[in-house]
Amino acid sequence: MDKVQTTPNINKERIKQYLTEGKRFDGRKPDEFREITIETGVSKNAEGSAKVKIGKTEVIVGIKMNASTPYADSSAEGTMMVTAELLPLSSPRYEAGPPRFNSIELARVIDRAIRESKFIKFDKLCIKEGEKVWTVFIDIYSLNDDGNLLDAAGIGALVALKNAKIPKYNEEEGKVLFGEHTDKNLPLSEDIPISITYHKIGDNFIVDPTREEEDVSETRLTIGSMDGIISSMQKGETKVLSVEELNTILDKVHNSWKNVFSKIEKHLK
Repeated sequence: MDKVQTTPNINKERIKQYLTEGKRFDGRKPDEFREITIETGVSKNAEGSAKVKIGKTEVIVGIKMNASTPYADSSAEGTMMVTAELLPLSSPRYEAGPPRFNSIELARVIDRAIRESKFIKFDKLCIKEGEKVWTVFIDIYSLNDDGNLLDAAGIGALVALKNAKIPKYNEEEGKVLFGEHTDKNLPLSEDIPISITYHKIGDNFIVDPTREEEDVSETRLTIGSMDGIISSMQKGETKVLSVEELNTILDKVHNSWKNVFSKIEKHLK
């Protein structure tokens, strides 16, 4: 299992006290993200890739595509698979080996945000109905975990998908020409589904927590939205949210989406 939390109790109490005064250790407001920087084309072997840094948190997301047999109930639609690997180099809390709960959860949250938003037009990924369709693989790797891997991975997936090119396909041999690409982008919606995770600490809600703030978080809610239109929600941790608390978070979604979108817009064109 993942290693235990290491944030000292004295720091946890100070974080809680600061938040009651509307403050955070790094001077940010509760609804303020750290600096977001994005680099594209970081993998020459991927169809599309992106490295995303939010503060000191850093992830790489790669897109690979392959031709596969469609599902029986969607014979003319492509498919998607999301995987996440939390590398030991990104945090002493992670160990090498089979995927553990945190990495499985991360992949599922990103999968849901993209799938439920209809961001990928799967009906445009059919090669030959009933026989061959494109499968889109989204692979997420943590390079440094200083909190909020969920949102960093979500942004990375969006940017990598936006920059991906469809590989060349030899129809006579039924093979993908790996390493060779067409000039066609993935068929994507114009609506941008950004996932933002809200954390509850005491009576306060914050976004983009540092690793220490995540350790204090009592519960969290990841909301995928498209300019205010909610497409997915995923709750984490065990403490419940009241209806009033949920409404408080929902009231914040649109402004949070606009804030993040303004920081990443140039990489989504």
